[in-house]
Amino acid sequence: MIKTLGLSMACLFASLSVQSSFAADSKAPPTLPIAEIQSFVGTFETIREGYVEVLSDEEVLHKALKGMVSALDPHSEYFTKSELAEFNELTSGKYAGIGVEVEMKDKRLTVVSPVDGSAAAEAGILPGDVIVRIDNTLITDFGMQDIIGLMRGEVGTDLTLDIERDGQIKQYELTRRLVTDASVSEKWLGQGIAYFRISQFQGDSDNELYNAIDKLSKEDKIQGAVLDLRNNPGGVLQSAVGIVDAFIDKGIVVYTDGRHEMSKSQYVASSKNTRLAKVPVVVLINEGSASASEIVAGALQDHKRAIIVGTESFGKGSVQTIVPLSNGDAVKLTTALYYTPNGRSIQAQGITPDLMIPQASLSFDKEQFFVKEAELKGHLSNGTGGKERTSADVKIELSELAEKDFQLFQAVTILKALPKFIH
Repeated sequence: MIKTLGLSMACLFASLSVQSSFAADSKAPPTLPIAEIQSFVGTFETIREGYVEVLSDEEVLHKALKGMVSALDPHSEYFTKSELAEFNELTSGKYAGIGVEVEMKDKRLTVVSPVDGSAAAEAGILPGDVIVRIDNTLITDFGMQDIIGLMRGEVGTDLTLDIERDGQIKQYELTRRLVTDASVSEKWLGQGIAYFRISQFQGDSDNELYNAIDKLSKEDKIQGAVLDLRNNPGGVLQSAVGIVDAFIDKGIVVYTDGRHEMSKSQYVASSKNTRLAKVPVVVLINEGSASASEIVAGALQDHKRAIIVGTESFGKGSVQTIVPLSNGDAVKLTTALYYTPNGRSIQAQGITPDLMIPQASLSFDKEQFFVKEAELKGHLSNGTGGKERTSADVKIELSELAEKDFQLFQAVTILKALPKFIH
């Protein structure tokens, strides 16, 4: 059977090659590499007949296709029909798992970010953590879909992760749950400052943000806004464009460029959904902000519409296109790169904040000793009759926000210092 398949494939490719050479004058694609295809067929036969375990022709072919596509870059993948359904489920924001976004980085399974409210986030898994083992399986050289298969499972089942952080291995016990994360949350930070957190870009995230803005606007006037994109792994491009629409009403949001005309596109803002065109904005990013998050931050930075605060983002600026195949499978193929309105490529570089502010834990000595002028013998009184203040009158207290989230505290401080915010 396999020999028949090999001969049929060779004859088919030879026929296509001959047809292509006849059509050379009509800009036909180059002839197919017959010698390499024969080598592929020979390898296929060798595995089929000699591998230690019995594999069906379909299994061998799927492994070959997966290897061919995944070898291109960390984001291209071959999907079987069932894997494609799982992928579509992931982008909907509803799936059973531990809620963590991962990428292959230097052949190491690296956490981009945990999903807000997920088992991974609650367990303390952090961006940059390297997953070494899933349950009892060492994942070296595993494909991304195989890894996702190990992580996914029935709601309520347990999962063990061995994670490397700072040169040490730590084990986490997690329970899979249904991840139905609402991608946008909102709250007031005081003095008219609205806070909007986007955990990932799902299909309806832009509308979620519009509703969140409208909700707070009914309660009070929004004087300033913080858009928190930290640990946001990205997601649906159209939602990212819609998010930018809330803050600008014209101009390019992002454009793509690739080999083919179909890979070249441009996304432009509109005034239809603009809510906060004049309100000062601070955008928070960090090393866990990737893809669509970087598009939003880059667009608002280029349009000088927001101050970007935090640490450098992840640097995932490539476009993946789902190409369906006739048998129901599909290829997720990298087809282009994203560029910010000013022509900056995000790929392997990321977005550099306007103000580099790492996350920090603050503390101070409550028993510190100091002396003020009013305590010196023979000091002069206040020239306008104001009340004198001694060291006993000075209370040094860190706000709860400063202790809990230093970057967010700094974002609020920056907003309060902006001229537009001062009345």
